[in-house]
Amino acid sequence: MRDEHLGRRALTTLFALNGTMFVVEVVSGWRAESMGLIADGLDMGADAAVYLLALLAIGAAESRKLRAARFAGRVQLALAVLAMLEVARRAIMGSAPEPPTMVAVSLAALAVNFWCLVLLRRHRHGEVHLQAAWIFSATDVQANLGVLLAGALVALLDSAIPDLIIGLVVCGLVLRGAIRIGRRVRTAELAAGSAAAPFP
Repeated sequence: MRDEHLGRRALTTLFALNGTMFVVEVVSGWRAESMGLIADGLDMGADAAVYLLALLAIGAAESRKLRAARFAGRVQLALAVLAMLEVARRAIMGSAPEPPTMVAVSLAALAVNFWCLVLLRRHRHGEVHLQAAWIFSATDVQANLGVLLAGALVALLDSAIPDLIIGLVVCGLVLRGAIRIGRRVRTAELAAGSAAAPFP
């Protein structure tokens, strides 16, 4: 019961933090014409939705927890595809990302995601929906570092190409996270099926 309470408290904080950064990154990325920030913001928005689902799954039946984790992976997959399409559109239409905004906002997002990892550390080997939350935050830290690097390269090279490249890289990280979650769900389902099978 104590672990359940800690998980609920951590997920509530994660939902609030990621929901806030979703708005900040998407609005800032759109204004600064940064695909890296937009992709990272969409990722954090997906995380916020998933954390809400995980909250609903706490204390529920194992099948509901697995459904929440599976849906989380599907949301991540869909957002990765949408972000890739937006990268392609900007590559064709052109963009002029603003490095100062990219660096400042990604630093804020990095701080938020480090805090999220601290909150989730004790739950990273817990139930499947909490494992999914850990994967999301770990992936986000990598994405934030990538946007920081892209901001520096955009300023150095005076080119939008690094921003578009990091947008694709963030999409790849999101896709990898979705695949990892899907594998963990399948592993948990197989384990549950084995436990339920009658002894021969």
